Amino acid sequence: MSNCTVESCTAETPDGVNLRTRVFKPKEEIKDNIVIVLVHPYSILGGCQALLRGISSGLAGKGYRAVTFDMRGVGRSTGRASLTGFAEVKDVVAVCNWVSQNLSSDKILLVGSSAGAAIAGSAVDQVEQVVAYVSLGYPFGMMASILFGRHHKAILQSPKPKLFVMGTRDGFTSVKQLNNKLNSATGRNETHLIEGASHFEMEGPAYDAQMVNRILEFISSL
Repeated sequence: MSNCTVESCTAETPDGVNLRTRVFKPKEEIKDNIVIVLVHPYSILGGCQALLRGISSGLAGKGYRAVTFDMRGVGRSTGRASLTGFAEVKDVVAVCNWVSQNLSSDKILLVGSSAGAAIAGSAVDQVEQVVAYVSLGYPFGMMASILFGRHHKAILQSPKPKLFVMGTRDGFTSVKQLNNKLNSATGRNETHLIEGASHFEMEGPAYDAQMVNRILEFISSL
């Protein structure tokens, strides 16, 4: 953490929820005006912004500002978590609006992890400043679709550039299911498969550096 500074702030949603937010800033010069907003995994299964600390500090160490936050009902954020993640889409939009106003950035890269990828995907076209999207383990599979299936259409129809990172042993989505979904997707869609990694392994700290590198490569290609 020594190569970045972390500030705690609060972003408020239009329906009055206060979201505990952290901004990771490089100690050295900021390389790019783009800010990376990261959306944590499923709140109901214990998802929280602390799970994204490694990736966020890694990005800040490479010269980028990164923002994490606890969605409603998590940690010190107010409100109540929802089962399908639709209330949380408002949280993502609110944090992106907060970033564009308070960090004076007109470019946001939205990164979602697991269920956070579904929630972030529904917010992509609701925020003008979002220029691209990265999914880390999107839950496209049959069982996960019972909860998150209604989120699919928004991201698949978004014209903004998209990168889908997934382990080849993801228990929620098979490589075939991922490819089938992306066959119908609009715009530029890239995949990056991590051989042998399971869904929850990829969320763990062992893969943080790899996630940082993939995100930075994607940014440089935009």
